[in-house]
Amino acid sequence: MDRVRWGIIGCGDVTEIKSGPALYKCDGSELVAVMRRDGEKAADYAYRHNIPRWYDNADALIEDPDVDAIYIATPPNSHCHYTLLAAAAGKPVYVEKPMALNYAECKEMTAACAAAKVPLFVAYYRRQLPPFVKVAELLQDGALGQVRFATIQQYGAPSAADLDSTRHPWRVVREIAGNGYFYDLGCHQLDLLDYLLGPVVSARGAAANQAGLYESDDIVSALFEFESGVLGSGLWCFTTFSGDARDCTEIHGSEGRVEFSAFALDQPVILSTDKGREEFHFPPPEHVQQPLIQTIVDELRGIGKCPSTGQSGGRTNRVLDMVLSKASASAS
Repeated sequence: MDRVRWGIIGCGDVTEIKSGPALYKCDGSELVAVMRRDGEKAADYAYRHNIPRWYDNADALIEDPDVDAIYIATPPNSHCHYTLLAAAAGKPVYVEKPMALNYAECKEMTAACAAAKVPLFVAYYRRQLPPFVKVAELLQDGALGQVRFATIQQYGAPSAADLDSTRHPWRVVREIAGNGYFYDLGCHQLDLLDYLLGPVVSARGAAANQAGLYESDDIVSALFEFESGVLGSGLWCFTTFSGDARDCTEIHGSEGRVEFSAFALDQPVILSTDKGREEFHFPPPEHVQQPLIQTIVDELRGIGKCPSTGQSGGRTNRVLDMVLSKASASAS
């Protein structure tokens, strides 16, 4: 492709700043059509972002001959359906995270795109953000020595919507999002570790709904092992008290430790060794998905490679499934 002309299925909140503008700001890229089931909202989005066409029907957008590639920004329960439709139309797909409701759907999506000979990308955009690229560089340069283990800690208080049974966020509804905030947030952290340390080959975990605010589990603990032999653990709890908020991922090695926040992008990457403590600061980009989207556009134009694919995204869903199976599981 000389230029990539995008269509968005599901132009909701995530596309307002994080991703949508990146589709028309990246080099060699333009956004030509958007779709939302509420036609008035689709039209409003198109007007505000200066997009030439809008639809209230996904099939119509997918079949638009001026749309080269499809960005699926709907909740996870429709990711597989729309990916299969886009693949059947011969169009590359960029899908939001988590890639699907479960690993079985991920395999169906990758198989369909492979059969149609179209690429499939997943919105794990942290793989291209400067703080995490720096962590990868530290690991590659041997700053930690031999890597021993990694830990994830994610705690937080419930939101006002979590406490109000009349307006629960869709992210805590199982049939829409999988299994609550662990799927919505934990997937980013687990995908980052896949990017930094390689694939996880086995995982097990325990989960519970302690507070009973919604139907999804609100606490999850996990143990996992990477292909390299590095071990990992994680604990996620979304119903602690407000002063207990924490978002920290640590990677420990024989000669040092690196720690970082997965979500507070204004926080530094911290390297600790026998030589002392060093902090690396990076200003967050205006549109956090833009660096990753640029790699997708470059790959579609034949001048680059995207680090977040259907294969890597599927691996993250597989770990989510293994952890929530509440039993040990290994690679098939």
